[in-house]
Amino acid sequence: MHRKGQYRQTDKMVDLISRNYSMLLVMSRFNISPGFGDKTIGEVCRLNNVDICTFLTVVNFLLEGCDTPVEHVNNCLSVEHLIVYLHNAHDYFLEFRLPHLRRKLTEAIKDDCPGDVAFVITKFFNEYAGEVDKHMMYEEKTVFPYVRELLKGKKNPKYNISIFHRRHDQIELKITELKNLLLKYYPGEGSHLFNSVLFDIFSTEKDLTTHNLIENNLFTPAILELEKQIC
Repeated sequence: MHRKGQYRQTDKMVDLISRNYSMLLVMSRFNISPGFGDKTIGEVCRLNNVDICTFLTVVNFLLEGCDTPVEHVNNCLSVEHLIVYLHNAHDYFLEFRLPHLRRKLTEAIKDDCPGDVAFVITKFFNEYAGEVDKHMMYEEKTVFPYVRELLKGKKNPKYNISIFHRRHDQIELKITELKNLLLKYYPGEGSHLFNSVLFDIFSTEKDLTTHNLIENNLFTPAILELEKQIC
């Protein structure tokens, strides 16, 4: 059961997670671990040195369908904590989710797929994983260092966040193509493992989409405001 509407810092963290299990990913990306008893969201955030406004903004943004106006929260967002969230999301995708998905996909197609079909499926996945890596490494090596300098009051005259926004392509496009390829043309019988891979692909596609929306609708507007404050 998913509760919509604004969660507040006085709500219990266990209620948030029990009603919206997908928020486990948000917790981990803010470096919050389970084991918080009956503490409120505010108490858990303070114990883990997480900015409460930023945590609640991300949570409510995701639960309300990622279409809520965000202009009114820019002043309370902690850019530093948002970068931590985004960096941990990158680490999750690149170091865990994609390698795990690659192993499962390889195992699922090794027996039932003709060699040429398996080659195409593997090629699609590798191209997709390469695009995700390129996209996220650009943020790690270019965007985040630029923003950290902004936070120190230093503005690079040769770069701005609009450059990032313009080139922020939809990296989930390739995984949509892979999903459609498997659904339409996979020649096997659809084993439990194969269906589990498909489920993981759908889940990854959704997770990447919401990740991009957070970057577009929370992170980028916050940096635009930061740039305006620095002459």
